[in-house]
Amino acid sequence: MGATAVPATSGLSEVGTRPRFGDYLADTWQLRTFALRLAGSRLIAGLLPNRLGVLWVVLKPLSLAIVYGTIFNFILAGAARPANFVPYLIVGVFVFEFFTGCFGSGSKSITSNSKLVQSFGFPRILLPISVIAEQAMRMVPVVLLLGILLLVLGEPVSWSWLLLIPILAVMGVFNLGVALVVARISVRTRDIQQLVPIINRVLFYASGIFFNIDGALGGYPVLLTIAHLLPTYEFIALARDVMLEGYAAPLLAWIAAPIWALVMIVGGVIFFWQGEPRYGLSD
Repeated sequence: MGATAVPATSGLSEVGTRPRFGDYLADTWQLRTFALRLAGSRLIAGLLPNRLGVLWVVLKPLSLAIVYGTIFNFILAGAARPANFVPYLIVGVFVFEFFTGCFGSGSKSITSNSKLVQSFGFPRILLPISVIAEQAMRMVPVVLLLGILLLVLGEPVSWSWLLLIPILAVMGVFNLGVALVVARISVRTRDIQQLVPIINRVLFYASGIFFNIDGALGGYPVLLTIAHLLPTYEFIALARDVMLEGYAAPLLAWIAAPIWALVMIVGGVIFFWQGEPRYGLSD
């Protein structure tokens, strides 16, 4: 037996081996509080140095909504302009920010924690999970602000508003799947992190944040179908459906959104788990 071989009965395992999938999920569940604490500490650490602190959580999406609303309020016309433009825009911007935060931070969840990854043994999937948990925490004041703004803008309060919570929860599952995929790719090809802002910008315009997809692409059935199948569009359409009076999401959105979430979380977890032995060598 060679010097580097490990006896099967020693109880030791070779460094860099992939744990069995069931054991991996069990260990992840047992250490779930680690991910939550990491998310909370990172959120606080990121906000405390700023003078306005936690206010930046709501100021960023609000400022984006104001900028885009001011610009496109004068540009959009005809069928592309939503009937209730300002509430339509605000819901779109606020919900899309949830995706961009998870996507961007998820891509760096392993590479930006290289010291932690190399120093301690734990399921690395906890790092992308902590990113989604942090972004979910950020969404709490954002959702509260959204409700206040819609009230100010004259939207009637409805029990359907409560459905925004499960919609964002399903979107969080989808976001986690995306984060897992991009996190693993970033370990081997960090250039993907440079593409994330570009992809976010493309999805921002393709998801109809500030214009009516059906009105703008009504004459282009192929492009319209593609736009309707974008997961970001699906979740934003569902949020508008439950929050805005007079807006109804396509039936396809109610069907496709949970399917997107299921496909991404299953595929993302398996894809990330398969790369587990490499994460300690990210640098």
